[in-house]
Amino acid sequence: MDALLDFARGPLFRFSFIIMILGLARILFLDLYNAWKAYRKAGDKTMPWKLIIIRSLEWLVPIKRIGHNRPVYSVFSVIFHIGLILVPIFLLAHVQLWKSGLGISWPTLSYKVAYWLTISTIVAAVALIIGRIFNRSSSFLSRKQDFLWPILLLIPFVTGFICAHTGVSPGNYRLFMLIHVFAGDLIFILIPFTKIAHCVLMPLSQFICTLAWKFPPETDDAVCTTLKKKGAPV
Repeated sequence: MDALLDFARGPLFRFSFIIMILGLARILFLDLYNAWKAYRKAGDKTMPWKLIIIRSLEWLVPIKRIGHNRPVYSVFSVIFHIGLILVPIFLLAHVQLWKSGLGISWPTLSYKVAYWLTISTIVAAVALIIGRIFNRSSSFLSRKQDFLWPILLLIPFVTGFICAHTGVSPGNYRLFMLIHVFAGDLIFILIPFTKIAHCVLMPLSQFICTLAWKFPPETDDAVCTTLKKKGAPV
């Protein structure tokens, strides 16, 4: 099991990380390229950049939207996303793994902050899963991956917490740590191929939505031709 754990922490970790970076870079490049093509064809090239920036910041820091619709669910969602970002990146053990695997490091979270962030992320994930199951509108609109992703993302937090804060036997520790590392590697690999890819697309969402309404000059003729209404009286 030790050899398998070393493999998961070493070669598999580097491989999954490279897959994630290359996959996200491809998605970001294609979106920027298609946005550039759409902008070139746009009939009206004026863009409300100030409004786009303000709306993008509101999406990235969704404080105003918390009380508008399902406030409790929104609060848990914000807590979950904060922990989901901060704990994997700034936990001391993770930074040491990044340093051994990629040769880079950065400042880490204190023990207390990491502890309570992990607890709050686990509680928030469970609350989100329950909210999706028992809310009719959410369960109706949700796909299978909308239920599976919170569960998969929860596994590294639960197993990592067990290894770091509970007195488990050496054999159980290695088992939980193996599940922890394999789950993290699997998440890295899946990110570019699932809805979680929005982590790199979200800053562009408001720009893309605004650009979508800048129709090319020939759009009206193309629509009429498609609907076989060209030349028909209005």
